[in-house]
Amino acid sequence: MTQSTDQAILRVQSLHKRFPVYGSFGKLFGTKAHVNAVTDVSFELSEGETYGLVGESGSGKSTTGRTILGLTPATEGQVLYGDRELNAMTKDELKKFRKEVQLVFQDPYSSLNPRKRIGSILEEPLIIHKLGNKEERQEKVFQILETVGLRPEHAFRFPHEFSGGQRQRLGLARALIMNPKIIVCDEPVSALDVSIQSQILNLLKKLQQDMKLTLLFITHDISVVRYISDRIGIMYLGKIVEEAPTDDLFREPLHPYTRALFSAVPDFGRSRLKERIILKGEIPSPLALPSGCVFHTRCPWATELCRSETPPLREIMPHHKAACHYAAPGYFNTEQPIEKEIEG
Repeated sequence: MTQSTDQAILRVQSLHKRFPVYGSFGKLFGTKAHVNAVTDVSFELSEGETYGLVGESGSGKSTTGRTILGLTPATEGQVLYGDRELNAMTKDELKKFRKEVQLVFQDPYSSLNPRKRIGSILEEPLIIHKLGNKEERQEKVFQILETVGLRPEHAFRFPHEFSGGQRQRLGLARALIMNPKIIVCDEPVSALDVSIQSQILNLLKKLQQDMKLTLLFITHDISVVRYISDRIGIMYLGKIVEEAPTDDLFREPLHPYTRALFSAVPDFGRSRLKERIILKGEIPSPLALPSGCVFHTRCPWATELCRSETPPLREIMPHHKAACHYAAPGYFNTEQPIEKEIEG
């Protein structure tokens, strides 16, 4: 894994994102309610590291990524790139930010203009940022295609002429052509076959080393995030409930939700989990978040304290944080392998 330099280049502080819900007449009679997509999320990206953001569908991880990029405005909180806050950036600073922080979409085909050839698609950001003349831009396009494992002649094809794996390489090429410092990868391999997934992940790791990239890797796949990440944040219902270096997290998961996620994955060999935990019921509606700990409605160890007080994300062990009143090494371990059912 790439070693972090421990120098934060992007900081997310108390980020909130709420989407308004309107009634049958739209905005005419005002807001009916709010969907709490992201609630009080804070973390840092250190230069050269890969930070994995993991959670079930609907946990808010993709919204977090889009809010960090400014594609979705934050309701509350701050996103700091270096020493500058995203919402306080001037037009020129924001243009530089767009150049240095890029996004790889989950579905590359929907993000590629079907009416344009690949060369034109890749050249477009260079034209917007006024980088090089036509010959230099064309050479850059050919070069970046070779960097991601494609051929220069692919620049003259249309998006529909490529396979799923090739389109994901094109998504990477479009992000890399600006020589960014940070890439946000939003479920970049979830729609690919396992063999193609490994090719894209290995390519990402190689490019990270060669180009000194920092990655925010958003996924729901535990095995994928373990392979590529230096640190991992576990999201549940819009909140980060646990954060730790990858090896520490898999060696000793401290939050009951993390343990439930890991117990559903075939044994990794180093995990200390013994029990099989079956989560029953659905995630509570983000329209009405439960009081106290957001996981207490599905947690077998929940007490009255969990129902009434929200646990802070606190450091339990060095660099290992968990948002649980009772999180401690060995607290949730069992003596014998058993199966626990958690009623929804």
